[in-house]
Amino acid sequence: MSRSEENVRLSVGDAELTVDPVHGCRISSLRIGGAELLRQGERYGCFPMVPWCGRTGNGQFRNGDALHELPLNSPPHAIHGTGRDTSWHTAHTAADEDEGRASFYYDLAEPWPYEGRVTQTFELTEDGLTLGLAVETYGNSFPAQAGWHPWFHRRIGGGRDAELSFDAAWQEERGADHLPTGRRIDPVAGPWDDCFGMPDGVDVKLTWPGQLELTVKSRSEWVVVYDEQDEAVCVEPQSGPPNGLNTAPRLVTPIDPLETTTTWSWVRL
Repeated sequence: MSRSEENVRLSVGDAELTVDPVHGCRISSLRIGGAELLRQGERYGCFPMVPWCGRTGNGQFRNGDALHELPLNSPPHAIHGTGRDTSWHTAHTAADEDEGRASFYYDLAEPWPYEGRVTQTFELTEDGLTLGLAVETYGNSFPAQAGWHPWFHRRIGGGRDAELSFDAAWQEERGADHLPTGRRIDPVAGPWDDCFGMPDGVDVKLTWPGQLELTVKSRSEWVVVYDEQDEAVCVEPQSGPPNGLNTAPRLVTPIDPLETTTTWSWVRL
C-alpha cells in the first residue's frame, strides 16, 4: 500500500488499484497488466452509491410517518446517494498493514436526515477485487441502500468492444420517468439503463475479446446495467432497486446494519 496526499494505492501482482477517498472514496483507477479498465475523470471510475442507489422518485422518501426530501441532483429525482460527493476518512486498522487491503468511512450528515456511519472496504488479490459497504445507525432506524457504480471502458488497449453476458430472472419495467413501474417483465435486448433481478445473486460477465474476462458477482439480487454511452459499460450491483427507499425499504437498525459486498474476478484471454 502507498499513499499520496489524496489517494491510496494498492498493488498485488500485476493488479493496481487507486482509491480517491477525498472525492467520494471512488476507485479512480484499476489496472490489470498495465491496462486501465475504468473510464477516467472525476465523475467516473467506480463510486459507491450510498445511502441510496439510482434514482429516488422526486427526491422524496418516507420513514414511517416522516416525509423526507433530498436535493434533486438529477431533476426531477435524487440520484446515487451522498457518498460519492463526500470526503471519506482512511480507517487506521490492522488491515492497513496488508498491501492489498484498505478501509474508509464517513459519517452521514445533511442532506441525509439520519445520523450514522458508512464504511467501505477493499481487498485486492492478483486475480480479483472484493468491495464491501456497511451502513450503521447512531440511533434512529432508517431505510437505506448501498451499491457500486463502475464505469468500465467499452474498449481497452484499442481492442474490440466489450461483450456483456448475464441471465436475469426478470427486468424491472422502466417508466417514462426512469423509475421502475413495479411491473416485472422478461428481459429485453439492450441498450439498457435498466434494473434486473437475480434471486441467486448478481452474476454478470464482461468480456473484452482476446484480452480479459471480468465477472461481477454479489449476494445481492439487484443489478443495474447501463450501456447507452459509447465510452463505457456500467454493471452496478446494489442492495435494492432504483427508488427502493420507497418501494422496497430495507431498514438499518441499531442491531442490524446494512452490509453488502461485490467481487470482481478476472482472467486473461
